[in-house]
Amino acid sequence: MEKFTRYLGGILGTLRAEFWQLYNRYFAGYEHFKGDARQISQQVVDKLWEGDFYRTSLGHFDFFWMRDFGTVAESLTKLGYDEKVRDTLSWALFHYQRAGEVTLCIDKAGHTFNAPSKKSVDALPWLLHSIVVSNYQLNGLERRYLEKQLRGYCKGLLDQRTGNLRSGIRYAELRDAVNYDRSAYSITLIARMAECVKILKLDGFPYLASHYRSVLLNDYWNGDFFKADFVTDVWSSECGLMPFYLGIVDDKEKIQKTFDYIDKEKLAEPYPMQYCKQEDRFNFRWGMGKYLMPNYTGTSIWTWQGSWYLHLLKRYNHPEYEKHYKKFSELIERHGTYPEMVGPKGEWFKTPIYNGDPGMVWAAIFLELDF
Repeated sequence: MEKFTRYLGGILGTLRAEFWQLYNRYFAGYEHFKGDARQISQQVVDKLWEGDFYRTSLGHFDFFWMRDFGTVAESLTKLGYDEKVRDTLSWALFHYQRAGEVTLCIDKAGHTFNAPSKKSVDALPWLLHSIVVSNYQLNGLERRYLEKQLRGYCKGLLDQRTGNLRSGIRYAELRDAVNYDRSAYSITLIARMAECVKILKLDGFPYLASHYRSVLLNDYWNGDFFKADFVTDVWSSECGLMPFYLGIVDDKEKIQKTFDYIDKEKLAEPYPMQYCKQEDRFNFRWGMGKYLMPNYTGTSIWTWQGSWYLHLLKRYNHPEYEKHYKKFSELIERHGTYPEMVGPKGEWFKTPIYNGDPGMVWAAIFLELDF
């Protein structure tokens, strides 16, 4: 009976998320914060703390997403919110253990579910990453649970002989609108998971990060950037930036080539960072393509990628860091919140069935730039 209740709760959680997306499109407004970009971002982050976990946004994503939290866990820790990060992880691990699987989403009632409704390639890697960067101390039950999850991950997604991500399978990842064929983002997250497994001394994942690094360098680097997936030799921001952002590849020559490509294609204009210029090259999931959600991951500007881009400019001492930081700050101040994404000229993103969400937890990544 408990298993059925959890299953039903997952369905209801997914339906609730979809309902609020539609409601937000036609009826909802959002709170505008006063101040400069940093003050606005600080207010957003403060308001996202629920008392036991960080929700994802001040809009319809008002629940926990492992992926989004994973990308901000290190930033929040460096900003001094380490106890809240560990409290969030404790809360999430409790509900994951009760459900028996690591999913992308957990609602306020503790129901676990995936949105979209596919098992993801990155929820478990981001969970392990968050545990490492926050110095969360795993107890015995949590360790055994995670080792079981790692064994299931290998069996479900990887070639057991090589450890490579299997072709021909469908799973959710950051660019959830697209059906990729083994994206560079996915390979990067598996590499990061391998690093975390080694740091945490967990069993259940026998493959090395160096293997996935070699896969990225040999099969995905095209001379200018890390291509989107194994067969699609075009730019997609999460795939082009994440290998560097997570430090799986640390190569000054390659990051400079990437910066040069971004400049040549004007991907950071007028604000950082457009998703891609060749949206028509991708196979979109039903309902998330050009008719119902036009330009959702095309020349739309996603602040997630923009914040990663700024971090990389700063990390590698790029001379245009200050210029792009100022432009990005102007975008936040223009809207009085930290938007999920905006249109190509910085206008609020709207489609027939979807609006960009306000007050994203990603604001923590921007705030970290000043630390």
